[in-house]
Amino acid sequence: MSVPRSVRRSLCVALCLSFLAAGGAFAQAQAPDFTPQVGQEGKDVVWVPTPQVLVDQMLDMAQVTPQDFVMDLGSGDGRTVITAAKRGATAMGIEYNPDMVALSKVNAAKAGVADKATFLQADLFQTDYSKATVITMFLLTSINMKLRPVLLDLRPGTRIVSNSFGMGTWDPDESRTVSKECTSWCTAMLWIIPAKVEGTWRSAAGDLTLKQEFQKVSGTLGSTQVTDAALRGDQITFRAGEAEYQGRVNGNAIEGTVKTKGSSTKWSATRGK
Repeated sequence: MSVPRSVRRSLCVALCLSFLAAGGAFAQAQAPDFTPQVGQEGKDVVWVPTPQVLVDQMLDMAQVTPQDFVMDLGSGDGRTVITAAKRGATAMGIEYNPDMVALSKVNAAKAGVADKATFLQADLFQTDYSKATVITMFLLTSINMKLRPVLLDLRPGTRIVSNSFGMGTWDPDESRTVSKECTSWCTAMLWIIPAKVEGTWRSAAGDLTLKQEFQKVSGTLGSTQVTDAALRGDQITFRAGEAEYQGRVNGNAIEGTVKTKGSSTKWSATRGK
C-alpha cells in the first residue's frame, strides 16, 4: 500500500515525539549522578539522615493518616516524605540542595509514590506552611527557634515532630526514644500547635481570665482559681471549683460543656476584641 509523503512525515514526527517522551521518562527513573555523603554541607545544617526506625516513630507520634498533608523540612534523600506517602498521606519535602531534590524524586518514583510525594527546592524561611497538618524536621535547635514564631501561627492542632532537637522553652507534648535498631539521633519530640487563648472571656459563669505559655494555661473564672488546665490544639479543659469544663476554641469563641455534680450542660465563652 502506498502511503502519501505528508502522512509518512506526520508518522515520523509522531514516532520521534514518542521516543523522546519515553526517553525522558526513562531518564527520570534513573538515579542522578549524585551520591549524598553524611555530613555534607547544606544551607542551614549538614546532612545526616534520620534512621528509618525513627522516621516511623515520628509519623506514628503524629498519627499520620491519608487525610494529612505532611511537610518535611530539610527533606534530604526524601525518606520521611516517601514513608508518609506510603501511609497514604500527601507529602512534600522542602530541600535547598537541588541534587538532593532530584535524588528524592527518583527515590519516590522507585517507591511507587511519585503521585503523593513531591519535593520543592526552596528556602525553609521563605516557604508557606499553612496547608500542612503535620510538619517533620531534623534541624538544629537554633533553626527550630527561628522557625518557632512561624509554627506557632499555624492552625491549632497542627502536629510538629522533631528528631532530637527541641524548641527552647516550648516543652514538647510528648517525647519518645527508640533503642531498637537505632544508635544515634533516636529521640522524637511532638508538639501540637495550641490555640491562642490568653485574654478575658465572657461567660454565663463569669469572666474567664486566662494566661498562656504555649500549651500551658492558668487563670481564674470569676473569683475561682482555674486548676488542671490543659490545652491540646483547639481543645481546652479545666476545673473551677467542682465544675469541669471542656470546649473547642474557634478564634474568639469557645463552645463546649460543663459538668457539675454528675450533670452536663452546654457552656460557651466569648473573648472581647
